[in-house]
Amino acid sequence: MSNAKDIVHQFLLQVRSGRHPEQAGDFMADRVRAHQVVSEAPAVVERTPKEYTEHVQEMRDAYGPFTLTVDELIAEGDRVYARWTQHGRHIGPVDHHQPTGAPVTAITSAVYRVDNGLIVEYWIQIDRQGITNQLHQTVAEN
Repeated sequence: MSNAKDIVHQFLLQVRSGRHPEQAGDFMADRVRAHQVVSEAPAVVERTPKEYTEHVQEMRDAYGPFTLTVDELIAEGDRVYARWTQHGRHIGPVDHHQPTGAPVTAITSAVYRVDNGLIVEYWIQIDRQGITNQLHQTVAEN
């Protein structure tokens, strides 16, 4: 892969999608700064490729074999903006919500910084309220 946009695109399609999370080390530096842009409690954590692989497995445990569609990808220099949509089923506990089997859609965006062919930092925003609303709606309907 020759440029930051290609690296991030393949990372999303191969690793974040849950298809091959064990390949995180092919796309990520040994330590990656992850800025969790959450309005109620923003945080910065460091993740290794192994920890990211485990994170993707947690998503698979919660949402099953989900699909991920890259909706937008814009690159400038070492930064790549990505927006994607994930579709899965609520098969495992999520934020104190017991599994319902209902479909869940998550819309996410992130800016990735790539250095020497590897992701070294990212800022991610997940539509957490949208996910929560879907989980509450499913519980109310049952």
